[in-house]
Amino acid sequence: MFDDIMRKFEGSPGQQAVIRLLLERGFSVNESGRVVSGGIEIPDTQVASEVGVDRRVVDSTTQAILADRELTRIFRNISAIPSLMSLAPVLDLTVLTVEVADAGRSGIVAAITGAVADHDVSIRQTISEDPEFTDEPRLYVVTDADLPGELITEIRSFAFVRRIELE
Repeated sequence: MFDDIMRKFEGSPGQQAVIRLLLERGFSVNESGRVVSGGIEIPDTQVASEVGVDRRVVDSTTQAILADRELTRIFRNISAIPSLMSLAPVLDLTVLTVEVADAGRSGIVAAITGAVADHDVSIRQTISEDPEFTDEPRLYVVTDADLPGELITEIRSFAFVRRIELE
């Protein structure tokens, strides 16, 4: 899907940068062509500044989205999910970051969350990056407690795990 969306803007690296930001942040486009997060409008100048383009590039991107039926369906319905990762140190939570060798493989989330549950550790949140949106997708697992060493060893032993990090 991501590649299909980006192809629609292949003639404009600036518009591709805007699209990437909208997808990464879960920003949508309202019926007026404004970038929004929920009901809060985000000025084109702010979006432009973030990706290093002129505000007119943002406007032309949102107009192109509204002119394309498929893109309109996507960008009118996308939404952001709040993350506990940045709050983890404040809330005394643990964040396990897992990098995998083959992100397209099925069962990765199930294997890791199953292992965590088998060690009776409560999971507060999981976030899985989409392999279509990032070159090195990661799985983030936010837990209420520190992870026992035997759990870390078990997760490291999974054939698909390339690297883990604890925060």
